[in-house]
Amino acid sequence: MSFPINAALLDALVLAVVAKEDTYGYKITQDIRSAVDVSESTLYPVLRRLQKEDILETYDKEFQGRNRRYYRVTDKGKAAFEVYREDWKLHRKKIENILFSQGEENVNEQN
Repeated sequence: MSFPINAALLDALVLAVVAKEDTYGYKITQDIRSAVDVSESTLYPVLRRLQKEDILETYDKEFQGRNRRYYRVTDKGKAAFEVYREDWKLHRKKIENILFSQGEENVNEQN
């Protein structure tokens, strides 16, 4: 079973990948795919939207005779990424409290 991801989580994942180093769309997709199922056709509109919102900026760099578009996080994007990280910590804690608190009590009662 896989859990669906929403736009905010996808934004946070994109920012996490790009915050590590400037990178290009295909690499971003591959990195995110290691955690969730996402297609390039889903990712590129996200990249364009984040660029339009001044969260990401782009530049072109030659690679094997062709230009490759690289993405980097802006100052506004760095601030947004920190908010996503803090929100995720809180969200994760709330979910884990529900998912694991009941199960641990039941497991302890059975032993």
